[in-house]
Amino acid sequence: MGHGASRLRRLVREVAKFGAVGGAGVLVNLLVFNLVRHVTDLQVVRASVIATVVAIVFNYAGFRYFTYRDRDKSGRTREMTLFLLFSAVGLVIENGVLYAATYGFDWNTPLQNNIFKFVGIGIATLFRFWSYRTWVFRALPAPTTAADTGSTAEQERNKQWVP
Repeated sequence: MGHGASRLRRLVREVAKFGAVGGAGVLVNLLVFNLVRHVTDLQVVRASVIATVVAIVFNYAGFRYFTYRDRDKSGRTREMTLFLLFSAVGLVIENGVLYAATYGFDWNTPLQNNIFKFVGIGIATLFRFWSYRTWVFRALPAPTTAADTGSTAEQERNKQWVP
């Protein structure tokens, strides 16, 4: 099996793990959203923002300890800062869709609220997947060998010798 096939297999596994955590996060998001809407008089977008924040906390734990547990753990402050930054952008995307549907198009029934909340989550998820894997949970560098660089053992020895 070639390098490309193994890389594709790793990506498929990553997408599956991201999807499992994200899918659970969507359920948390929608459950909290509907619970807040049912037990409070908060406006729809405010209830949605609360639900999104709860889902962000849930998702961080899932991504850090399941999806990306093998990734670099050395810069937790940087990781958390970037996670929160990109999560906030995702929150704006997600709730911007709901806001536009609710206040721009007056689609404000409970069913319409849930549909556009779900659509916003979907669009924001694409952004989150790209940003989390690219910037937040960075892959550890692969160990390089002489074979990877295409150099011979003699060339590698010569690089180490400094007159």
